[in-house]
Amino acid sequence: MIEGIFVEGLIYSIMALGVFITFRILDFPDLTVDGSFPLGAAVMAILVANGVNLLLAVALAFLAGVVAGLITAIIHNKLHVPNLLAGILTMTMLWSINIRVLGNKPNLPLIRQETILTRFNELLSSLPSEWSLLIFFILLSLGIKLLLDLFFKTDLGLTLGAMGNNQQMVVTQGVNPETLKMIGLGLSNGLVAVSGAFVAQYNGFADVNLGQGIIIAGLASVMIGEFVLRSNRIGMLTLRVILGSILFRGIMYLGRYYGYYINFTPNDLKLITGILIIASLIVTKLRKQKRAKTIDLSAGGGGA
Repeated sequence: MIEGIFVEGLIYSIMALGVFITFRILDFPDLTVDGSFPLGAAVMAILVANGVNLLLAVALAFLAGVVAGLITAIIHNKLHVPNLLAGILTMTMLWSINIRVLGNKPNLPLIRQETILTRFNELLSSLPSEWSLLIFFILLSLGIKLLLDLFFKTDLGLTLGAMGNNQQMVVTQGVNPETLKMIGLGLSNGLVAVSGAFVAQYNGFADVNLGQGIIIAGLASVMIGEFVLRSNRIGMLTLRVILGSILFRGIMYLGRYYGYYINFTPNDLKLITGILIIASLIVTKLRKQKRAKTIDLSAGGGGA
């Protein structure tokens, strides 16, 4: 049970890291995620079914997600469509594209196919499959986290972060914000697609509806993580996203299996998710108000 919560949390933490890039780094509410997540699963599934090299399949799933993010960025930049609507347009188009990728089928099973996860299970055959998968996804999620940490310490990564805080300042430095949005959205949706690719392997199938509401799960993971660790260092910011994803999956597990004590059913999970996000927003707002009040009092004390 506990291993399953950690495994699911780590798989979806890759998606949550992508959501973190758009919502927290770029300040760009991107709904493309609901389409790029099943896109990654669909690309992975069809390539595995056709015997393509597994690592190449993951790379192509990442590239497919990057293209989806670039389309949203182009719609937003060149057609001056608001960011929310641009994401909705891409997400809507991806539903049809995902079905085509799956061979005009709504889903594609992978139960009898060899995947990266089955190979890793064979490599660690001395361990139960749940523990070998846990080891694999710990290594994968931490590896992606470290790569992101390194990226956001580069000049390009620092510029992306600066644009999310103050786009005009980036413009005055001679950097094109449209290019930065394309890079940020491409990277974000590439990570989301990779998460979808591994979810397909973990579940044993890819489904066109796999990404329904996934953006909400990503937001909840990001916000829950912000309660666990409070820091402005990029290493801690990405770590708390991973921890938030694990905690979110744990809360969903409790809601599924113990919610009946308070008359909750699996149909109420989306309600629980929405309440979590609203509660997170309220607490965040109260924290900001308390911090601002403390700063004002300190300034007043210093003047006296």
